[in-house]
Amino acid sequence: MTVMSGPNPTQIVFDIGNVLIEWDPRHLYRKLFDDHDKMEWFLANVFTMDMNRECDRGLLFADAVEQAVARYPEWHKEIRAFDHRWMEMVPGAIEGTVELLVEIRSKKIPDHAITNFSHEKFALARQRFDFLNGFKLTIVSGEEQLLKPDTAIYYLFLERAGLKAADCVFIDDTLANVTAAQSIGMHAIHFKDPARLSSQLRQLGFDLAGR
Repeated sequence: MTVMSGPNPTQIVFDIGNVLIEWDPRHLYRKLFDDHDKMEWFLANVFTMDMNRECDRGLLFADAVEQAVARYPEWHKEIRAFDHRWMEMVPGAIEGTVELLVEIRSKKIPDHAITNFSHEKFALARQRFDFLNGFKLTIVSGEEQLLKPDTAIYYLFLERAGLKAADCVFIDDTLANVTAAQSIGMHAIHFKDPARLSSQLRQLGFDLAGR
């Protein structure tokens, strides 16, 4: 989905997780559980996506883990793996999007990032994926204690970047985050796959090769 009309944007703003790098805790927990249903129960009830979001908001992983262990001591090994084996949840980059990012940079199109990400784990991701170090401006939720889709995180980005909302196209795999960007006047794309993203950016006026 591409939204907004009017002058074409000049700045591209990426989400990171599941747009540029793949992330899913199941990549790790399939190694720890033989039973699929038990794995899903663990992720829904023990160390949940709500807990992970609090880490994205700035809660230290060590504190989140200890809170969960206090509630579910019988699951302490699996809970601690969410922290100590976090990188196993990230099988790799989404190569098609990274190739597009490389092209964007080769064309000198300004690129930025707004990401819901633990500041601790983002530091690890930047060590592993060097392309994460090349954004003109990166807003990390865990550093700011703000989470998408709260519009405050988008306004913070615009203030720091010295940009107007209409200057930017924001790309995210989560529709609520796309809708929030749209609500403050940004162009927005709901990410589905790299080829479609390339086409949508070209439709917005960016000089990119067809894929």
